Amino acid sequence: MPRILIVGGGYAGFYTALKLEKWLARGEAEVIMVDPLPYMTYQPFLPEVAAGSIEPRHAVVSHRRHLRRTRVVTAKVTNVNHAEKTATITPAVGEPWELEYDIVVVTAGSVSRTFPIPGVADEAIGMKNIEEAIAVRDRLLTNFDKASNLPAGPERDRLLTFVVIGGGFAGIEIFGEMRSLASSLLPLYPTLTFDDTHFHLIEAMGRIMPEVSLKTSLWVIKNLAQRGAEIHLETQLTSAVGGKIELSTGQTFESDTIVWTAGVMANPVLRSTDLPVEERGRLRVQADLRVVGDKGVVEDAWGAGDVSAVPDLTGGGVGGFCVPNAQHAVRQGKLLAKNIVAELRGESPVNYFHKNQGAVAGIGLYHGVFQSGRVAVKGLIAWFMHRGYHGLAIPTWERKIRVFGNWILNFLLRRDVVALEARDDPRAAFEEFASRPKPPAAEAPVPVPAGAAR
Repeated sequence: MPRILIVGGGYAGFYTALKLEKWLARGEAEVIMVDPLPYMTYQPFLPEVAAGSIEPRHAVVSHRRHLRRTRVVTAKVTNVNHAEKTATITPAVGEPWELEYDIVVVTAGSVSRTFPIPGVADEAIGMKNIEEAIAVRDRLLTNFDKASNLPAGPERDRLLTFVVIGGGFAGIEIFGEMRSLASSLLPLYPTLTFDDTHFHLIEAMGRIMPEVSLKTSLWVIKNLAQRGAEIHLETQLTSAVGGKIELSTGQTFESDTIVWTAGVMANPVLRSTDLPVEERGRLRVQADLRVVGDKGVVEDAWGAGDVSAVPDLTGGGVGGFCVPNAQHAVRQGKLLAKNIVAELRGESPVNYFHKNQGAVAGIGLYHGVFQSGRVAVKGLIAWFMHRGYHGLAIPTWERKIRVFGNWILNFLLRRDVVALEARDDPRAAFEEFASRPKPPAAEAPVPVPAGAAR
């Protein structure tokens, strides 16, 4: 029975495994999926998690609960030797081991791409996983608690100044959601006013959201400006050392919360494989998702999602390749499973072809934008479209029901504004009051008789 190894359990990997379970007959192949996390993160929901609109656990999908016939291994793949068809599996606890396979599927996704700007690695936080979204939410809420006890001044300004780097979809969505959350908190803090909060988005290009028209992007800028958020175009971050923001325009200010969304890059796991990669570090694949090298197709190797340079046959992709987003990764994962099954049964794989259906974004509670060709929808209707699309797109009905349940409860009861930043150090309260053994008493000195020699 052939063994199929899936490297990565994000969109593409999860859907590949899910559809292989559906289309493979029992005993036709063994499927093993390896990922360091036990869940798939639905990344379009990270901004709403950061804003408290969705419970964090409901924005992730458990591998083990929903992949019943797939062997799920929670560990890292640290090496792939396709020439020998072996992979090195490294768990968080225990010794690494070698896993033999017949077919490898690389769907390891992407990671945040940063630049060597002073202070970024030490001060900023990304927006690629659920833990980062939770941390941003807790930081914002906790900073409001701290600032409410301070007089007006530099320290209060620092706590209430929030910065997002990157004006793509991810940056604009988290920026808008953070602004929305901050505005909703102000009635709860009588000592703070709207003018005490400061939101800055830094974008190096001359516009935001390249996926939508220029007219639509200008509407987004205007909408955010009316809500008290400032967007700096054609501006670069030059330093963030100690939280002091220095911009290429010469402007400086201090911030306690810096969110980095300025691009992604292929998962570095590819550096530990003998599979062919292109100049940007992505896996080289054909339109049918088979890995291809200089000498042609690499047998029994497949790739999809953000980690792969998948040709965009519609002609609409950047540089001729599909852009790294969920819309492509989900569909590629489904086709990948179908093509693997076809090849196992002696049939020919088909090419991936998907024309972009448009772009939809939520930029805060009751604010949204949708663009499809020349058609643009803005405001409340677009916000409903955003929630409707992504609420139905998250995999499994179990998760769909939980997400819609979150939204309904938040509408009736308002969003939850409790911060749990103490989870970063959960033993602190216990340690503060825990009893400890007393140190042993020092032995009393032996008395020396009078007149004894010293």
